[in-house]
Amino acid sequence: MERYQEIERSIIKKYRKDIWSKFVHAVEEYQLIQENDKVMVCISGGKDSFLLAKCIQELVRHGKVPFEAYYVVMNPGYSEENAKMIAYNAEVLNLPIEVFESNIFEVVTSVPSKSPCYLCARMRRGFLYNHAKELGCNKIALGHHFNDVIETTLLSMLYGSEIKTMMPKLHSENFEGLELIRPLYLVKEQDIIAWAKSNGLTFLNCACKFTLENQNAEESTSKRKEVKELIRKLKEINPEIDHNIFESLNNINLNCVLGTKKDGIYQSFLDTYETKK
Repeated sequence: MERYQEIERSIIKKYRKDIWSKFVHAVEEYQLIQENDKVMVCISGGKDSFLLAKCIQELVRHGKVPFEAYYVVMNPGYSEENAKMIAYNAEVLNLPIEVFESNIFEVVTSVPSKSPCYLCARMRRGFLYNHAKELGCNKIALGHHFNDVIETTLLSMLYGSEIKTMMPKLHSENFEGLELIRPLYLVKEQDIIAWAKSNGLTFLNCACKFTLENQNAEESTSKRKEVKELIRKLKEINPEIDHNIFESLNNINLNCVLGTKKDGIYQSFLDTYETKK
């Protein structure tokens, strides 16, 4: 058996409960992939996006719903070493990647900005949406996982003064007909790490030139680390903390909140309070 086949087997056998079943459940529960979809799978070089690509590849081969997948790597200006590492991992995993170039790192480092990571993320998203359109895709798959979801939720509450989270799918506001999906939505980061280690795989962690040169470049990066550490400590008290945070987003009691906001329009509980006498 080839190495890539052993890696594929580990996803559906050894990590069936922790990875494969949760991946399939998210795809079905949130209706992420439908018949005849054309999905552009974005590979950044990290463990999450490479695992996502392998799960999508397996679903294309053996899933009930026929769809197409394109495995795309956008090179925003990676060092030669990092670019080679991505190509090597794609070969090891038997992924037919397509690499297209952009000059995002060069632009971000040359433009004065208080939030370079935010600017970089926006530019990346634009390049990816444009390329998806060029490929004729209607969906873009990203590798965000369960921990990203709950960390984003707490970041919004503790530093943004609002309750919101990272959604499993959403329509593009600027590119008509394109939808962003997150098939690893229910998969925990610890299980992705375990899968990579058990298969002797090493992926990129952070390949951003700006971050490497400026360790305190983006405040949100350090805030996310703070929240990650907070969740870790809370789990020592209650192991179900992360699960409870996630489930609370699916169990909001609108009778017991001060106000809600939809499409930018705020509504206070007082607006309907007197009518409920």
